[in-house]
Amino acid sequence: MRVLLAGGGTAGHINPALAIADKIRKEHPDAVFLFVGAKGKMEEKLVPAAGYNIETLKIQGFRRRITLKNIGRNTAAAFYAATAGRRCGEIIRNFRPDIAIGTGGYVCGPLLRRAAKMGIPVLLHESNAFPGVTVKLLASSAAAVMIASEEARKHLPDGANVIVTGNPLRQGFLNTDRECSRRGLGLDIRPMVLSFGGSLGADRLNEAMAEVLARSIKDGRLQHIHATGAAGWDKMNRRLRELGVAENADGITLRRYIDDMPRCMAAADLVISRCGAMTLSELPAAGLPSILIPSPNVAENHQYHNAMALVNKGAAVCIEEKNLTSDTLWHELTQTVYDAEVLQKMSQNAHTAAITDADDRIYKVIQETLSPLK
Repeated sequence: MRVLLAGGGTAGHINPALAIADKIRKEHPDAVFLFVGAKGKMEEKLVPAAGYNIETLKIQGFRRRITLKNIGRNTAAAFYAATAGRRCGEIIRNFRPDIAIGTGGYVCGPLLRRAAKMGIPVLLHESNAFPGVTVKLLASSAAAVMIASEEARKHLPDGANVIVTGNPLRQGFLNTDRECSRRGLGLDIRPMVLSFGGSLGADRLNEAMAEVLARSIKDGRLQHIHATGAAGWDKMNRRLRELGVAENADGITLRRYIDDMPRCMAAADLVISRCGAMTLSELPAAGLPSILIPSPNVAENHQYHNAMALVNKGAAVCIEEKNLTSDTLWHELTQTVYDAEVLQKMSQNAHTAAITDADDRIYKVIQETLSPLK
């Protein structure tokens, strides 16, 4: 089996593609893979580090807001789009794939359009509750569109073959022991609140959490692990000192980032976070209630739609960033974590929303797509 995969620009596009490749490799050790990504983006490092070959295209998206700078960027984007077709044709002819799979990002457009025109079956995977522009444009020409949650279906063309598969997850989110995780993290019997804004952090979330942590120390009933992001570390520590929070204060663990997320989620009672694509699947898999603060700085406000997919299932509370203050966050936190009945119900609802066999579902779609061609 020869598999062409396209996707990139963000971890939410790259990680599902890598997980799909890993599943196919597990079932077909002799399979041959080629990833195609955008030049200069994170996939150039992540894909080879995972053991796969990659080719890159010079491509970028169009900016909707009209400014002099964006006019220049859009001119460049139009040029890259015009020249990408020929490069995509070369890649496809040289690699000779049996199937092409896209997980989102600008690079999927020209590559998968060309693959479809050349008679190669195309599959799409959408990890967000609100599909990206590229997936929506390609949906009608794809053999199937695999979606992370049912909420995405209503945003796709009526004629598309849409299948709910979920997002493929690392096994740690499915089998990490809670008590072992809590001991390993040095936690006591108090509830633990896990909070983070992503690898780069989130200024508004850090600002609100600094005051929440100061209140929580006085309250004394909670423990916290908070990740500031690399960019927010110094500012967060400075703000905590201003609020009188001592370094190594009881019940407060501050990190730059979280590199053991399955363990931290297994140990947590409540999560406060952004709502990227993978968080949409990780929280239900861990059965975790959450307070979600969607980033307003993402395409088509898709984090808001991700958050509402869990809110509508009774598994989360959403605070839009424009409404985020330490008071609103502290109110929602205490209303949730100090009410055992509410916490348990949200946890049950999260578990109900979980799709824990996404890799098997995706592999089944791949098999069904290829079987008529044999």
